[in-house]
Order: sequence, then C-alpha cells, then structure tokens
Amino acid sequence: MLAFFDERQRELPWRETSDPYRILVSEIMLQQTRVETVVPYYRRWMQRFPDPASLAAADEEEVLRQWQGLGYYRRARNLQAAAREIVERWGGNVPGDAKALADLPGVGAYTAGAMASIAFGQAVPAIDGNVRRVMARLLDDPAPGAALLAREVGRLVDPHRPGDFNQALMELGATVCTPRSPDCAACPVSEGCRARAAGTQGERPRPPRKKEIPHRVEAVAVVVRPGPTGWEVLLRRRPASGLLGGMWECPGVDVGPHGSEVDEACVVEGAQDVALRAVMRQQPPTEMRPPPLLLDRVLPAVDHLFSHRRVTYRPVRFHAPAGLPASTSVRWVGFHALDPLPIPRAQERILGGAEPEEGV
Repeated sequence: MLAFFDERQRELPWRETSDPYRILVSEIMLQQTRVETVVPYYRRWMQRFPDPASLAAADEEEVLRQWQGLGYYRRARNLQAAAREIVERWGGNVPGDAKALADLPGVGAYTAGAMASIAFGQAVPAIDGNVRRVMARLLDDPAPGAALLAREVGRLVDPHRPGDFNQALMELGATVCTPRSPDCAACPVSEGCRARAAGTQGERPRPPRKKEIPHRVEAVAVVVRPGPTGWEVLLRRRPASGLLGGMWECPGVDVGPHGSEVDEACVVEGAQDVALRAVMRQQPPTEMRPPPLLLDRVLPAVDHLFSHRRVTYRPVRFHAPAGLPASTSVRWVGFHALDPLPIPRAQERILGGAEPEEGV
C-alpha cells in the first residue's frame, strides 16, 4: 500500500504541507465533497485565512461567502468555531491528541483519525467512505460495522508512516477500488481480496436503500425598489442554525409538493404574503398598515437539488415604494452590490434574472 501511494498519489495542495491547521481545513472541506471541487476553494481559503487566528477573527458573513458553492454550510461555521476554540483553548495551535481533536466542533471520528495520523504521526485508523468500500471488498463483507472497520484498519496501519498508510487506503478507494467497475488488475492488494476471489467485488459493500427525495415548491418574493444608485432588492438573513444558516436570500415560503396542484395563483399568493411579512418587519411599531406592493410578474422557475430534497423555486417580482427602512435581519441591497454577501447558489440564479430593465 505504501509503495502504491508513493507511486500513484495525486498531487494535492494539502499534501504539500505538514501544517495541522491546513490539513484540518482540507479534511473539513472534503467531507461529502469531491476532491476536484475542493482544490480551488482550499487555495482561496488559505489565502484569506492562513491560520486559526485569522479565521477566528473573521466576520461570519465573510466566512460563508468564502465557502459559498461548497454546500453543507454548517461545515464553515463549525470550522470557524473550531478555530476560535483552538485560539482560546490551545493558544492558536491545533491539539495533537486524537481525543482532543474529536472534541473540536465539526470534527468526528474520521476527521480526528485523519488529523492524528497525517498531521501528528499517530498510528490510528481513519475510515471514510473510500476506506469502508476497500475493506468491505478485502473482507468480502456486505456491511462491515464501525467496530470491525476500526479494529481491522487499526491492525493494518503502518506505525512508521500512519498518515501515508491511511491516505493510501483512501487513494486506493478513490482511484482504483471505485464504487463501479473497480480496476482489480491495478490493485496492489488484489491477491488478498476475498471479494475478488469470490467474484462479489461489484456487490461490496451492499448499497444503502435509496430513499425517495421529496420535491417541494417554494414561492419566492423578489421585492424591488428604485434606489439612489439603481434598483435594490429586499433580502432577509436565514437563522444561524439549520439549512443555509446565516446566508441571505429573497423571502420565500413552502407552498406544497411539486405537481399540478401548486398553480400560479397559489405561488403568487404565497409570495405576496411572505413579501408583506418581510416588509412589515421593517416598519416602526406605530405604522401598522403594510405599504403598497405592486405585483409585477412571475419570473422563471429555478430548480435546485439538496442532499435530502429537491426544491423548485417560483420567484414573483413585486415593486415597493422608495424609503422603506431596513433592520438587522432584513436589508435592501443594490443589485450591483450583491457580491460581498453570502447568497445560496439557487438564490444567485434567481437574482441573476430579477433586476428590472432600466425605467421599468
């Protein structure tokens, strides 16, 4: 395995460093995300946040903006929380003990094992999806449990190069022992693979049962008004916890499952209601009457697939009068000034075609 890794390892920026913080960033980014997607984000992140202190001191909006497009935004917030704990509790140095690493926000058993072995040379296992697949085939086990995997991989880890060995297993799973059509002829351990001997490598590990992904429709209120430097749009900030936490979006509301029962009238009504509620949040307590919102048009739908559901966004544009105030969770932003804000990808697509034409 080590010879395979020395010869076949991919050139990746986090393999060019022994800095535990940089390795931590890469491991968090690689959770549920492909390597080729992570590389440019990692490079930009390290330019902006080269150490735990710079990340700990950053504004959360900037952190989310730097993460924008990687998805699973809780990882970004956890990474910043971990940086703050590293600064406050560990003097800015990433702790070298696997147990202490596992106590950091967003760091689970796999990440702690990877960090302890790669950054600190500890002979502990690091089991991700790739390693699980490799071991399931080596053992010809359709569903190896966590305890079995920890025991078997822990028994194999090279005490002199534990980080390289764990990365070798991951590299094998990512490039050779792939989910479909594994290249057994190129595998350095194929002679000891029980699944290959039994002809069951294509069935190992047993795939999880596919869950039906719900498909919902969300009415989105694109409320615009003329501003001093051009058209402005009303955005609200999502709660810090939950899906897309802390990011900015046009107000929206779920109006039902995708299908013919959600018609245009239902979408317009839902968008108008959520628009009025968002605008009313900005009004002084003495001003009880909602301001007039002029229905303009229904904009093109935008589809987006999350890990657990599909959403079809149905944006509706309204015109609001000038002079409405803002608040801490709702603000008016010029279309020309959207770039600094952390905005979900689907919302970017909505906003990309939402600015009224000049004079409209």
